[in-house]
Amino acid sequence: MPGPRKQGILPYQRLKELAAEGVITSTPPITEGQFQPASLDLRLGRKAYRLISSFLPEHPDTFGSHSHWEEAFQSDLVMYDMDITNGAILEKGHVYLIPLLEHLRLPKTIRGRTNPKSSTGRLDIFTRVITNRNVGFDEIRPGYEGPLYLEIVPRSFTIRVQTGLSLNQLRLSIGRPTVSDSDLRAVHRKTPLLYQNGEASRPNKPLPTKNIHLNHGLFLSVDLQGSPDTGDTIIGYRAKKNSHVIDLQKIGYYSAFDFWEPISRHAKNTLLLEPEEFYILASKERIQVPAGYASEMVAYEAACGELRTHYAGFFDPGFGMVTAKRKGTQVVLEVRPHDVPFLIYDGQTFFKVIYEKLLNLPTKLYGSTLGSSYHQQGLTLSKHFKW
Repeated sequence: MPGPRKQGILPYQRLKELAAEGVITSTPPITEGQFQPASLDLRLGRKAYRLISSFLPEHPDTFGSHSHWEEAFQSDLVMYDMDITNGAILEKGHVYLIPLLEHLRLPKTIRGRTNPKSSTGRLDIFTRVITNRNVGFDEIRPGYEGPLYLEIVPRSFTIRVQTGLSLNQLRLSIGRPTVSDSDLRAVHRKTPLLYQNGEASRPNKPLPTKNIHLNHGLFLSVDLQGSPDTGDTIIGYRAKKNSHVIDLQKIGYYSAFDFWEPISRHAKNTLLLEPEEFYILASKERIQVPAGYASEMVAYEAACGELRTHYAGFFDPGFGMVTAKRKGTQVVLEVRPHDVPFLIYDGQTFFKVIYEKLLNLPTKLYGSTLGSSYHQQGLTLSKHFKW
């Protein structure tokens, strides 16, 4: 990266400047731990509202005479509210809305986008940010001034949350930072983006440029073979339908087998995905996100099947960075098929990743200068589980 760009995602140091300038505010104040290389962790506020349904407050008359949709908290949309300062239970399959602690006052040149954090996605917790008078979820228009609200739907597990907990993150950008296919090829030649997932007897090697599949993003495949060299036959996990509450503040606490069914490798290296079941799988390739870039998985790619392949698919700069011991990191997939059973096979093209430029090089990198639970992951459940 030769120097500052005119368009791109704002890096760690610029996010800190915006917080100091009052563009991003919060009570209590934003902490150092919220700042990531190209994103900011957002925190739950003090009250949760149980809703009868999801909604988008695009028009000021969405709730009849209410001129501001915050007044919807007194409308028929809300079944009840509860204080979460000291913790509260969010039931599986129900819709909740929680005001976040952070507020925005964006300049007209800066827009925002949000996504769930990795641990949120791996627990099958569906989250989306809502802003005043907007036409879509998770998109924050340039110049937006106001509060942020998080819609939460626990899909597989009942969860316990508390004020100050981070379930999602914000990234800010100027212009259109998406990297074109031709530029992706050029980047890969200089700094490999994909590595073959080698075994002990076959070290990771950069994927040949001619083998990269590009079409408005970088396509990757699914791994249903596991690690034959090590004798590990587990290729994925399926969420159990009945389990206890998961307290999201308890790390390395719960027995994985109480919540997940391991999936063993099939003799034909295939897997039949059942509709509306939730699976944790992994990519065949290992991915790297160079320091001057970030990347995001596409939740739905119609060409790959009628299924959702992730909930939390944002990778900060430095994800999978090459080390002396490891080249690249597998992508963990949070898969939910829809409508019909779907048979997949090892090495099948399964999802797409879009790379985006950063405005400047970040002064801190994911997993290097900033710690991470998933920096050098394989097939990994969320950090709440132990074996």
